[in-house]
Amino acid sequence: MDKEQPIINDVLEPVLAVDTGSASIAGMKSVNEDAVNTEVPNSQYALINKGVSLVIADGVSSAEAGREASEYAVLNFVEEYFRTPDTWSVKHAGQKTLSTINLNLFKKSHAFTQQEKGFLCTFSGLVLKSRTAHFFHAGDSRIYRYGDSELTQLTRDHTVNIGGGRNILSRAVGMDSVLQIDYGKYILKEGDLFLLTTDGVHDFLTEDELLAVLGTDKSPQAMCDALIELAKANYSDDNISCVIAKVLHLPNESRDDFNTKLTRLPFPPDLESGMILDGYRIDSELFASSRSQVYKVTDMETGQPMVMKTPSINFQEDTHYIDKFIQEEWIGKRIDSSYVVKIITQNRPRTCLYYLMEYVEGVSLNKWMIENPLPSPKKAIGMVKQIAKALKAFHDAETIHQDLKPANIIIDDERNIKVIDFGSVFVAGIAEIFIPLEHEGALGTASYSDPHYLQGKNTGVQGDIYALATITYELFTGNLPFSEKIEQCRNTNDFNKLRYISASSHNPVIPLWFDRALEKGVNLDLSKRYTRLQDFIDDVSTPNPLFLHDDPEIEQSRGLVFWQLMSAFWVLTLVIVVLLFSTSS
Repeated sequence: MDKEQPIINDVLEPVLAVDTGSASIAGMKSVNEDAVNTEVPNSQYALINKGVSLVIADGVSSAEAGREASEYAVLNFVEEYFRTPDTWSVKHAGQKTLSTINLNLFKKSHAFTQQEKGFLCTFSGLVLKSRTAHFFHAGDSRIYRYGDSELTQLTRDHTVNIGGGRNILSRAVGMDSVLQIDYGKYILKEGDLFLLTTDGVHDFLTEDELLAVLGTDKSPQAMCDALIELAKANYSDDNISCVIAKVLHLPNESRDDFNTKLTRLPFPPDLESGMILDGYRIDSELFASSRSQVYKVTDMETGQPMVMKTPSINFQEDTHYIDKFIQEEWIGKRIDSSYVVKIITQNRPRTCLYYLMEYVEGVSLNKWMIENPLPSPKKAIGMVKQIAKALKAFHDAETIHQDLKPANIIIDDERNIKVIDFGSVFVAGIAEIFIPLEHEGALGTASYSDPHYLQGKNTGVQGDIYALATITYELFTGNLPFSEKIEQCRNTNDFNKLRYISASSHNPVIPLWFDRALEKGVNLDLSKRYTRLQDFIDDVSTPNPLFLHDDPEIEQSRGLVFWQLMSAFWVLTLVIVVLLFSTSS
């Protein structure tokens, strides 16, 4: 590999060409609970590797948030689908994306107490990639294919007849925590038309009326407008929406069509400085372990420095490892925060398995703490708050980091931090089962990870709070809250023997309230640990009155005397906090 590898691409011309149109109106109703969305990428790379996406959704009319649900579903499906790794099949990417949307809507629906109310919608999505149409469906919106003067319904309605001519939905997005998704595919032909409709259209138009519109030489947008007007003329009493796609040109058949070239890219060879891979020059190795390698590289086209992560050849036959490595890139693309390293979207084909990240100047936090022992409270709290913002970005994307530790945090000369690793992230919306972290026996593996993880229990946000509290403890003391003994723990009995070591025993200037906030953050009893990240940040930034007396469980009858005695001390403590724990420079 002493020169740039040629790019092998047998899908150059012609590329897939699709014309689309869409329309959605409230009709006779006061609110439009339907939603539509289409995406035809401008980038040839995205068009080849992801295809064209068209989606339609109908908010369930009996749900308080049907409109919000349908809008959320169509916008997020298109956005998240195009963020999935190129190495995922369309089926895998679409199902995982829709499952994530379903779980998020299901959680939102819990805010409503009435049964089967909340964030519910039907969903029909179509992805046209290369020479194949892929569809994803739940509910009673529909997808049709029109070709050779015939109209074929590709989806089936998920409804149940309850008598009296009434049907109710048996399946919808947001209805349950697990969504059964109908998936199918169809081999494309040039000239094919695909029609997506809600029931405000197909319940009020006959097949002959649909054929009369689709059989014209009008543009897809003109056809959509005609269908809307025809549904109105037929007295449709529902929201009226449709999407149409016409296949103008198909690409030449490629290797990807028959041997799933992108599903399993080969592992890259051993890389050394000076080598060039897919137009990226290897500058230096930043990190290497038994599981992966990380290199600083330069894009030969732009001169931009980047970081390339490659899988370890030790796992070349491990399909679970490969899937997890591929998932890292997707997870990173979903996190949008200045406190989390950004994944770089590639615009040219890969010849092997790797992904790219932005290059961040700085050192790892564990090295920084060695060089800067016991920083001032103001500096330390400032860094802790940045790490918390990074974790919040993960949590907002329905993900749990699970393996936050100083080695996975970069800090620059201005004390700005970035979380740089996605290798152990748990994504609630796509995980079929929680897989416990492995205890590899190496120093640092268990020091920051919630002991419950290592025992096979997913503690979610509380696990990330444990890691953040441990890092905070170390910043202020130079030690760990349970000492290095935690590294020797192998079972529940071992963990039960652990006892929290007061932070003030390492650093006498640490106040009682701060020590108790740390203790609550790492408490092995989940019922006593923080459940919200912001509560921990509040309590290490400002004294919690409950932590300012000897017995937090003091009886209410003794409370009045206690507060009278503590009022003066409170004022003095608050002044000290302002001086020591302010995040201002």
